Amino acid sequence: MNIILLGPPGAGKGTQAQFLVAERGMVQLSTGDMLREAKSSGTEMGKQVAEVMDRGELVTDEIVIGLIREKLETVDAPGFIFDGFPRTLKQADALGDLLADMGKTLDRVIELRVEDDVLVSRIVGRAEEAAAAGKPVRADDNEESLRTRLAAYYKMTSPLVGYYYAKGMYSRVDGMASMDEVKAQIAAQLDS
Repeated sequence: MNIILLGPPGAGKGTQAQFLVAERGMVQLSTGDMLREAKSSGTEMGKQVAEVMDRGELVTDEIVIGLIREKLETVDAPGFIFDGFPRTLKQADALGDLLADMGKTLDRVIELRVEDDVLVSRIVGRAEEAAAAGKPVRADDNEESLRTRLAAYYKMTSPLVGYYYAKGMYSRVDGMASMDEVKAQIAAQLDS
């Protein structure tokens, strides 16, 4: 089973993906992690990624799709969790084409819905805890930056909700619930 977890920064996608990895043996494909991994891999694709990132530019959709193809071809798993991709309709089409080309399907798109004010307080609180413990804090984990990131997320990603809803793949869970309740809601979606 291949799924996409949608949700704004701080919604809990990473935490829930880790549960799915541990309990179902799925593989989380986080585009951020894949780009960092590729950059230091020394492969041909990795060299391309490094050049683009070193110039401070965004990696093209073609490169990201190439990295995803590489993972799908080389990693054996009962399912994949796409995290951080797709973010646009163009990327959604490209992912659909890639999966079809490889004889794979996308089975479910689950959005973790969380109220903006809760997200902001969650992430700012997390940053304050990290700072108090002497741990590194993301420079953009402050209220102003977060609201900008949320606006960008909704602008880019909201069309995906309609896109996947029309394909009958979309469902949402209450990301405001406890971690265990969210986990149970996701399990129910995957098992239905």
